[in-house]
Amino acid sequence: MRVVFMGSSPASVECLRAILREPELEVVGVVTQPDRPAGRGKALTPSAVARFAAEHGIADILKPDRVNDPEPMAWLRERRPDVIAVVAYGQILKQPLLDLPLFGCVNCHFSLLPKYRGAAPVVAALEAGERLTGVTVMHMGPGLDDGPIMLQSFEPIYPDTTGGALMNDLAIAGGCALAKALRLLNRNALPPEVPQDDAAATFVKKLKKTDGLIDWDRPVIVTERKIRAYNPWPGSYTFLPERFRRKGNTGRLVVLRSKIVRLEPGWEAYAPGTVLKVGKEGPVVRCHDTALLLSEVKPEGAAAMDGGAFVRGRPLKPFEDVLLDA
Repeated sequence: MRVVFMGSSPASVECLRAILREPELEVVGVVTQPDRPAGRGKALTPSAVARFAAEHGIADILKPDRVNDPEPMAWLRERRPDVIAVVAYGQILKQPLLDLPLFGCVNCHFSLLPKYRGAAPVVAALEAGERLTGVTVMHMGPGLDDGPIMLQSFEPIYPDTTGGALMNDLAIAGGCALAKALRLLNRNALPPEVPQDDAAATFVKKLKKTDGLIDWDRPVIVTERKIRAYNPWPGSYTFLPERFRRKGNTGRLVVLRSKIVRLEPGWEAYAPGTVLKVGKEGPVVRCHDTALLLSEVKPEGAAAMDGGAFVRGRPLKPFEDVLLDA
């Protein structure tokens, strides 16, 4: 089976890796996003998929600004794909492109569809407190993640799971499921596809860095889940009091890990965001209903560190210092 692969993210790499392991699947081309400025020098940097493909001897790599334009479409026709496999590519495919391969376009989405259609399903599942998620391989249609389901694979969510760790697990599971679906499709052995129930669909938006700002006046379980879900990107953050801000430093403090703690007598009188305690494990901060121990943080301009190391270098004052939202 001749396969054109479309993807850009590190998770896409795991899916391409799985396809390359299958003897009956021949990758005849890779489509990914154009090189983007990255790093302090803002040098043009290829996507994770472009780097991986080049390292593995794939010469036919296309990086179009608009994949539905005539020139990329002509390039795709020249490769004569039986199927196009799409994983976190980053552009919408229009109907002429969807109809181009013999077996259509197959997508691997990192949720149990129809839940969490859209751009950030992993974060959404963690924020919602789900105990189970997974990957869905589907035949693509013109709508957003609404095609018929070919295969699904399930993945548990543990109480300490972060967004990064869950994405890594789902990327591996997604690669296995996608490669299996393509193999079965090639053999005409795929089980009947299952239409999605649109009435049960939920949608998630694309994340922005500003979405990570912590509101200490939210229920503690909501904040704790957000901290895990947004680790490592876009990161959940707050701001240190003014006296800890050096010139050119906003005082941004990214919270990487936290732990829910009970209120001690007298703590309920303090406003959300107030530092209630400073101990060897880190600062304890008041939330809407109880409190959070900040066990791992990353101050602006510094490396990640445990909460105890952080407070040794920045002596917060209990009941006086408040973590801010600006």
